[in-house]
Amino acid sequence: MIGAHQARPAARGLFLVLLRWGAGGAVLLLLAHVVPREPLRAALARVPGTRFLAILLAYLLVHLVGIAKWRMTVNAAGAGLDFPTSAQCYCGGLFGTLFLPSILGGDVVRLAVGLRRSPQPAGVLAGNIADRILDVCAQGGLVLLGLFLLPNSLPGAWQAAARRALLIAALLGVAVALLSLLLYRPLLRGHSVRFRRRLARFRTALRYVARRPHVLVLGWLLGLFIQGSFVLLAALLAMSCGLSLPLRVWLFAWPLAKVVALLPLTQGGIGVREAALVVLLAPFGVAGPLAFATGLVWEAVVICGGLLAGLAALLLRRLDEPEEVV
Repeated sequence: MIGAHQARPAARGLFLVLLRWGAGGAVLLLLAHVVPREPLRAALARVPGTRFLAILLAYLLVHLVGIAKWRMTVNAAGAGLDFPTSAQCYCGGLFGTLFLPSILGGDVVRLAVGLRRSPQPAGVLAGNIADRILDVCAQGGLVLLGLFLLPNSLPGAWQAAARRALLIAALLGVAVALLSLLLYRPLLRGHSVRFRRRLARFRTALRYVARRPHVLVLGWLLGLFIQGSFVLLAALLAMSCGLSLPLRVWLFAWPLAKVVALLPLTQGGIGVREAALVVLLAPFGVAGPLAFATGLVWEAVVICGGLLAGLAALLLRRLDEPEEVV
């Protein structure tokens, strides 16, 4: 009976992954049907294999900075993780984002390893939340920079819509924070002492991070570097496809496309990111096939990177097993 109960969630999770991959494939097929095929094929054929491999290598190197940023943030909360363990958590998270159920699959993998290996599990949880907030702030910073640099390049209606969307997102963030404060005490009523102790440790870990503003500022700057590097790599891939745009356009469109891809519609935002990129680049006179080709090649980079990250996490786990046995 226990095995049957354990198999049901696993089967449900696998079904969810397959469903999301199917939804992503459907969106890509729809885009391929809508945009002219010959220009799309020509754009994809222009990308040299050496350029793709160089971009993939650079993509992985940038994620090394991501590992350092994540480790710095969780350790500021008291997690006490070494670099190999942090690399295992982070690489597992990259793999999980693409191949595990829900948009939080990557965070589940990070926390599963980090909570088990850390002497202060609450620090891992609090630090991971802080790291996610820093990533969102970095994405928002790039979008704002793109809007600031595009006063005359973007139609007025699009500028107003983008500013309105950012304002709504900021108001929603404030509303969630206020709602959490208002519901904090009512939600605690009726819970066990053990739960309250865990929550107290979590609050203490958050205070550790808050008392280190230099870590938060450095983490935000590293997040800007990471996301900005991805923008540059995407622009280089676009040039290989035959699409040349000013960097300020990419600073505006690329982070917004990644934000749209966070919607829980497809696995890892596959298909949604490409559709958003086609729409966001259209006001700048970019043909749909070129924008779609750029998104497809970048998607291949992300998938290959996720697979290699999963392999790295597996190897790091295997190297750690003898130490755990001892």
